[in-house]
Amino acid sequence: MKLEEVNNWMIPIPKGSIGLRDDRKKEKWSVEIHKFLLSKFPITQELYSSVMADNPSAFIGSHNPVEMVSWYDAVQFCNTLSRVSGLYECYLIDLDSEAVDLIDSANGYRLPTDAEWEYACRANTKAVQYGPINEIAWYEKNSEATTHEVGLKAENDFGLFDMLGNVWEWCWDVYDPKFYGPYRVFRGGGWCDSERGCLASNRRRSHPTYKIDDLGFRIARSVRSD
Repeated sequence: MKLEEVNNWMIPIPKGSIGLRDDRKKEKWSVEIHKFLLSKFPITQELYSSVMADNPSAFIGSHNPVEMVSWYDAVQFCNTLSRVSGLYECYLIDLDSEAVDLIDSANGYRLPTDAEWEYACRANTKAVQYGPINEIAWYEKNSEATTHEVGLKAENDFGLFDMLGNVWEWCWDVYDPKFYGPYRVFRGGGWCDSERGCLASNRRRSHPTYKIDDLGFRIARSVRSD
């Protein structure tokens, strides 16, 4: 895949607001969302390989989402893609200390925030699924226990594909540092999840070194003016 094609993947997401909740913590809160760009597909194995010269995936397919990638792998991909695209890297990464800091002024690629992800998934609707599950997602009952090529299911109203099902997607946010330390959020449900696992409101978390065959990511970019 040619790296310049990545620009064609980036969909403008309009500004707005999103109400979030966490059933485990029994909390609700609201977040204002600035306009940003989000990739219309999860990162594919073809793109990941072209940037990182590696394909860690368990289910091989150039147009399937990359999986078996940790949160650290995802932020390193973002920085490398930014660098080869002539953009400023969004992250200061020190793997020895497991410290990653976001550079707010950078114009490169990054992971979406937890709030951005849910806002983009819902696409200005209140529904937890943006269409009938079999039309929008690869999940337990139709996936045949594997990932599938991105973009084969229906997109949401923002033009985003595979937001639910196929693979879960890493987000930037720390989940709850008081109880879970550095655990990061991931969203969206995967190929082995039930219909109830593939909801815009579902939130899971794990250590940033965690890797599994139903967990990948998609990328975002900030837009500096609303």
